[in-house]
Amino acid sequence: MVNLELYRVFYAVAKCGSLTKASEELYISQPAVSQAIKQLETQLGGPLFNRTHKGMELSETGGKQIFPYVEEALKLLDMAENKYSELKDKATGTVRICASDTVSTHFLLPYVKIFHERYPDVNLILQNGTSSETIDLLKNNKGDIGFVNLPIDDSDINLSNTVMQLHDIFVASEKFSELKDGVIDLKRLQDYPLLMLELSTATRQAIVSFAHSNGVHLHPEIEIASLELMTSLAKAGIGIACIPREFVKHELVEEKSLFEIKVSPALPTRAIGLALPKNANITRAVKEFIMLLSETN
Repeated sequence: MVNLELYRVFYAVAKCGSLTKASEELYISQPAVSQAIKQLETQLGGPLFNRTHKGMELSETGGKQIFPYVEEALKLLDMAENKYSELKDKATGTVRICASDTVSTHFLLPYVKIFHERYPDVNLILQNGTSSETIDLLKNNKGDIGFVNLPIDDSDINLSNTVMQLHDIFVASEKFSELKDGVIDLKRLQDYPLLMLELSTATRQAIVSFAHSNGVHLHPEIEIASLELMTSLAKAGIGIACIPREFVKHELVEEKSLFEIKVSPALPTRAIGLALPKNANITRAVKEFIMLLSETN
């Protein structure tokens, strides 16, 4: 099969009518242009140009016959290259985002809304899971972006940056109003009904570890998988919930259905990190979503 570049040289010579002008347009030497035409004529089996004192003219039985087909083929190839360039510069395809329901509701929702408005051609898939489940999805090529509780130690995951700080606090309804004023010893909460996430979660493990390091053993009366349900139970006066302040702002400030119990020592600050599959091909759409996160963080 003839090398495509030979046809490009043929087309340039035909349009310019001169080996010299074609060499200038193609940024190659005139001898190289002449050699390419000779090579193409040899491979096709006949002359494509008539060499005259005025320059290069297409031959009636050779060059003129193939010129329209070569021109059309090169135009189609240029269109294909331009289309590919457009696709590279445009966010399309699918972005699979892995996060817990709570992170999706209290953090991701506004970003998802903005991203969808900016890039309506991108299909967003939101996948629910704990930090460990999110990491598994990323490692098994079932997710493009993950949001996980930090720290994590996994060589198969790339951590991009911290996207949100979390401040775990204890909240309660007026049923526990005796804890409303001042600062109480953390150990005192051992005597109250506690509402906490399941022990399998990274959040619960971090809180338990911190409490143990201070000689405090927090044993919840009810273990819950959902922070939303935990908030509802706390509002109903069923117990004292341990929950990030960022996720109960409405109940604390606007509704005032819950109040914060200030404890000493205070629980340490945690963070949510952006995780990516290691050595993954980051698409334009994924890059745009990550850039959107950095705009307001």
